[in-house]
Amino acid sequence: MLSTLRRDGSIQSSVVNAGVMAHPSTGDPVVALVAIGGARKLQHLRADPRTTVVARAGWQWVTVEGTAEIIGPDDADPGTDAEGLRLLLRAIFEAAGGTHDDWDTYDRVMREERRTAVLIAPTRIYSNPG
Repeated sequence: MLSTLRRDGSIQSSVVNAGVMAHPSTGDPVVALVAIGGARKLQHLRADPRTTVVARAGWQWVTVEGTAEIIGPDDADPGTDAEGLRLLLRAIFEAAGGTHDDWDTYDRVMREERRTAVLIAPTRIYSNPG
């Protein structure tokens, strides 16, 4: 579950597939996910990058609060060219537990849908005991 802030300060939450991986530039651990180009979550994160991700497995849960960095066709990163973005989107998909039988199709869909990488640098992490 990813929660972002709307312009009026209210919270918008959506279910996402995310994983933990090394930031492509710094190597620091981040929570990473891929969002479709026109998603509200991206609009919210562009306006205010503070976000919270909650993951659950059975009775265990973890919350990660942090700051989002957006890298995609509409959010250029000086260190990430088109090939770098293609590989980053694949890496995030795999970090979230995904596998694919046809990477060419995956890449084409990512381009067509203007898919964007969201990298969340943790500022606070907490979970239930156990």
